[in-house]
Amino acid sequence: VQLQASGGGLVQPGGSLRLSCAASGRIFSGDIMGWYRQAPGKQRDLVATVTSGGNTNYGDSVKGRFTISRDNAKNMVFLQMNSLKPEDTAVYSCRVRRLIIPRYDYWGQGTLVTVSS
Repeated sequence: VQLQASGGGLVQPGGSLRLSCAASGRIFSGDIMGWYRQAPGKQRDLVATVTSGGNTNYGDSVKGRFTISRDNAKNMVFLQMNSLKPEDTAVYSCRVRRLIIPRYDYWGQGTLVTVSS
């Protein structure tokens, strides 16, 4: 399974971006897709996750500003980011994992989001 993320870039504070991640290869229902981010010199943090059933979970710092969604038919996950702040600057990576058999855990390459004026 390969994950391909896109949509990063430079945006001004208060602006918006939409990230996309496409999973190719065989994945199964009952998995969790999500976004994580890592700023320079910091640990990787949870941004948001969504189950195949549509249940979502968000990191505290993005609640109310970011929205995660997925298209199960296309094996894609999206992250709509609004009201962006400089502290949102990071490399954003997508992930798909399944906690029941067949278990798997795949990461995509990151996409850089820079929030700056």
